Amino acid sequence: MSEPLPPPSPPGASRFARVLFCTDFSESADAAFEFALDAVVRRPGATLCLLHVIHEPEAQFWKSYLYEVDNVEADARRAMEARMTTTYLARVPAGVECRVEFRVGPDAATILEFAATERMDLIVLGRHGHGGVGQALFGSVAEKVVRKAHAAVLVVPLSYARAGCPQRREPPGPG
Repeated sequence: MSEPLPPPSPPGASRFARVLFCTDFSESADAAFEFALDAVVRRPGATLCLLHVIHEPEAQFWKSYLYEVDNVEADARRAMEARMTTTYLARVPAGVECRVEFRVGPDAATILEFAATERMDLIVLGRHGHGGVGQALFGSVAEKVVRKAHAAVLVVPLSYARAGCPQRREPPGPG
């Protein structure tokens, strides 16, 4: 049974009132942030949620390591929060509603579950553009999110973000 769709937006309102930006703190994620921020800034009243998923195998390592070292979990969380603040939150203009979330689990599944639970309208993530044969066209996380998301998804290739947006060409005049 499929999940019911969110109610339609009122006339004149943006469909992208809740924007989810997913980061792994990579260069491609950093580049995609500009697109998420642009989507929110252009839509007064829209909210931005920054999500970092700690991949499950890494989380398992840290859980076992936690028993050997005191305060590692608290230190790791403070380090992630500091990175989120300096990399992203410092660039969010005043007046833009923004929140930060951390989750542990399989990357794509955790993003999809979070987006559905929080009823996000737009998911923005970067694409690395490298990897094996399975990632030749899409990164595996981005590809899974695109295929299974119930929200609109914007995947920003790193090469596109590096090059900047192409200039719009004016149509040729009468001639």
